[in-house]
Amino acid sequence: MSSIAIRTKDLCRYFGAVRAVDHLTLEVPAGAVFGFLGPNGSGKTTTIRLLLGLLAPSAGQAEVLGFDTRTQAGEIRARAGVVLDSPGLYEHLTAVENLEFWARAWHMPPAARGARIKVLLEWCALWDRRFERVGTWSTGMKKRLALARALLPEPAVLLLDEPTAGLDVTSASGLRKDLARLVREQGTTVFLSTHNMAEAEQLCTEVAVIRNGRLLAVGTPEKLRSQTKTCRVWITARGFTQEICKLIAAQPYVSRVNQDGKRVIVELEGSTDPAPLVTLAVTHGVAIEEVRRDMANLEEVFLTLMAESEDEE
Repeated sequence: MSSIAIRTKDLCRYFGAVRAVDHLTLEVPAGAVFGFLGPNGSGKTTTIRLLLGLLAPSAGQAEVLGFDTRTQAGEIRARAGVVLDSPGLYEHLTAVENLEFWARAWHMPPAARGARIKVLLEWCALWDRRFERVGTWSTGMKKRLALARALLPEPAVLLLDEPTAGLDVTSASGLRKDLARLVREQGTTVFLSTHNMAEAEQLCTEVAVIRNGRLLAVGTPEKLRSQTKTCRVWITARGFTQEICKLIAAQPYVSRVNQDGKRVIVELEGSTDPAPLVTLAVTHGVAIEEVRRDMANLEEVFLTLMAESEDEE
């Protein structure tokens, strides 16, 4: 298999005057958890439908597992697991009946069906609930069953559209752990569409940011964070006064200062060395206890990219 699981080149999809996907060029490495990030209406779901061959591109091209989405969509769907925004389960059936139905649809041999269903229900901690009607379940349990259904044919690539949307904190955390375990144990490529930045930062080895169908940035979370124009320094100390904070804020390389009790958070422009700030504070009687520097988190990077793209319009 190619080391690239998903590849698009100048992929476009227009709905009248609306450019839902606008010249999207991406490469998703095999075995990666690839985060596809963007606000609602940015083109994420349309991109997934294009990758599955459910929509024809207006221009450009895309391949999944080496198969062309225009001419070989059946080959792609035979090898891809999919969880869209709705779980798409038969709520009047039990968990076992749901998976049995889809296993038959996948033409799984009878001898293999029962064993595979048991493995998946145990894997997502639903085996003890297997004879319950799905309509009585919580949203989190339904989404875990939808993930189990997507994994029935042991897909090489898994496409997920907002998989934790609508879940409570505990259910969302459990689903993220299931995905991380899936990649770790089976090497499945995961294409994760989300607008949850914390989720992407926890799970993804690479991310792409999209807005209004256009790609704004792509790379590892660390790479995107390193490209931001600011970094933060957290200074914990005794003796900080408002006058000293104002003095620090007046330095030309300081963009913002916030004080929270003993802790002062200083935002610096670029990769400025914070040592002069520490020296300045010490010379004014501040007793430093800890200095910690970090880059912007992925949510801050995302918001910066959104603001920059708005300014360009």
